[in-house]
Amino acid sequence: MKDLRAKIVNLLKDGSCTPLIAQIARKLHEPSTTIHYNIRRLEQDGIIKRYKAVLDHRLLGQPFCAYILINLAPNQYSDPEQVGRALLRSDEVESVDICTGEWELILKVRTRDVDEYYAFVKRVLAKEGVTNITTLTSLKQLKADFIAT
Repeated sequence: MKDLRAKIVNLLKDGSCTPLIAQIARKLHEPSTTIHYNIRRLEQDGIIKRYKAVLDHRLLGQPFCAYILINLAPNQYSDPEQVGRALLRSDEVESVDICTGEWELILKVRTRDVDEYYAFVKRVLAKEGVTNITTLTSLKQLKADFIAT
C-alpha cells in the first residue's frame, strides 16, 4: 500500500479536517442535525475559519521550537505585514504576529534541530527590513491549539 503519510500531514497542517459531528452530538446530548446546522452557521458567520489537526512535532521530526522577536528597520514600521508575509513563505514558520512594544514581529519556528534553526536565522537576518532578533527557545510545550500536551 502507498505511504501517503507525509502528504496527509501537509494537508492537515493547512486545515484539511472536518468536525466529528456525531461525537459532538453525543457530548452535548443533541441530535446530529442540530449540531450540523449550528456548525454550518458558525462557518457562514466566519467564526469558524478552518479545522486543523494538532500534530506531534517530535514525531514529525521537528522537535526544536523557538520564538523569534524581530525589530524592523524604520522604513518598515508603516507596513510590517510586508515583512511578515515574506517570512510566512518559509516552511519552518508556524506563525507570525505583529505586536506592540519593544519588538514589531514575533515568529514561532519549528525545525529538526539547532543547526537547521541556525540556517533559518541566517535567512531571516538577510531579509530586508529586519535589523535585530532575539530568540526564545521553547524547552517544553504544555498546551498547543487549546489542547494540553
